[in-house]
Parts: sequence; structure tokens; C-alpha cells
Amino acid sequence: MIPPRRSSRRSPLRSEGTLTPDTTPTVLQFRVWLRGLSPMVWRRVQVPATMTLREFHGVLQVAMGWEGIHLYQFVVHTVRYGSWELTAESPDIGLDALKLRTGSRLLYEYDLNVPWDHEVRLEERTAAKPQTHYPCCIGGACTCPPEDSGGPEAWIRQEDEAFGLGLDEDLASALEFIKDISDTRSFAILDDPDRADEFRELLSRIDRRNTLFGRTFKRRQANERLRRDEHLTLMHQQM
Repeated sequence: MIPPRRSSRRSPLRSEGTLTPDTTPTVLQFRVWLRGLSPMVWRRVQVPATMTLREFHGVLQVAMGWEGIHLYQFVVHTVRYGSWELTAESPDIGLDALKLRTGSRLLYEYDLNVPWDHEVRLEERTAAKPQTHYPCCIGGACTCPPEDSGGPEAWIRQEDEAFGLGLDEDLASALEFIKDISDTRSFAILDDPDRADEFRELLSRIDRRNTLFGRTFKRRQANERLRRDEHLTLMHQQM
């Protein structure tokens, strides 16, 4: 946690006519979103300006919902920083050392086999608020696709298939089961082994769709993980 803001009262002028510097820590606010997906998967995070790119990688993993099991890299001003296997520059460089301006954008790539490209934009610099834990996530929508789901194009195909004709057929079958149970006021149809197996398979398919697309982004959960410093584990995990 960044220490509370100190008193802003001015100190006496020095002989050279300058004031003592304000020691309030600076916080950087970024908006991050996944390219190529609709609806947009995005997050808004606030991090200390002294945080390194490696630590920022861990924050993005937690906030977005990734698991930190693949290589990564940032592209900042055409310079690559990331996993040592990529022969990129070391990510142990402070964000403040990158001299980012408000509105500056950088690219964050995760899973370099089939990259998930994240657009990262610096929205503002602000003073740290007392009693606020940093890093933190202050906004976002939609959940990330599961790991190893093949990149944006493959994921969109899975979405199309999950909500295509097969879904209509499964919903029609589910309604048929419900109607039979309602008409007979009995679950006796499930005494038939074939019908019971058919019903179990139907529920399994529906559950798989729910696992893929039924999740919602939970900001409170992400912040709980950040408070537990899970980003400091994920920033090394792929290694």
C-alpha cells in the first residue's frame, strides 16, 4: 500500500528561492483492452509510477484474468521488453523511466504462439489517495477467454458455434424434457437409461457453454487478489 499523502503545507523558502518537493507518490491510470474481440474486454487499473514493467505484467494478468503460464512482451516506443526467452529488453524498468505522456499507448502481448494483443493507454497521472491500496482495478467489463483458446479468431469461431444451431437444438431438447415432466408430473422418464443418458449429455453441453460464456468480470475479486500480491507471483510464473 502506498503511504498516505503527507501534509501539503509549504515549507519555508530556502536561500535559493525554491520550495521542498511534494513527496506524494504518483499513480498512473491505464485503460487496457483486448484487440479483436466484441463485446470489448477491458480494464482500468491504477498502479504506482515506480512499478516495473514486470510487476505491471503481473497486474495485467490478475486484472484481465489470465493465469501467467505463457511468455509476454511489451512494445514501448518500438522497444520490446519481456520474457528473457524472447531476447527482449529486461522488463525490470520502472514505468516512470519510460517517460510516458498522458494518452501514450503501448502494446502488451501475451501468449506469443497465438498472441493476445492488449492495447494499453495512459489516461492520467494522479496523486495517491490515502488509505487506498495500489495497484487496484477501478473498472472493467467482460471476461477474458480461457487460456489456450487459440487467439481472437479461434475464440470468435467458438462463440459462433456455441450460440449457433447446436444451442437452438439443445434448448429445444431441454424444453421437451421439461414439458414431459410437467405433463406427467413425474420424473419417471428418467427411469429409462437411454433417456437419462440423453438428459445428462444435454446438461453437460449446456454446462460447457456456461463455463465458456457465462462468466462475468468481478472487480472486487480482482482487487482481493491484488491486495494479496498475487501479481508478484504471476509476474514470474511463466518462467
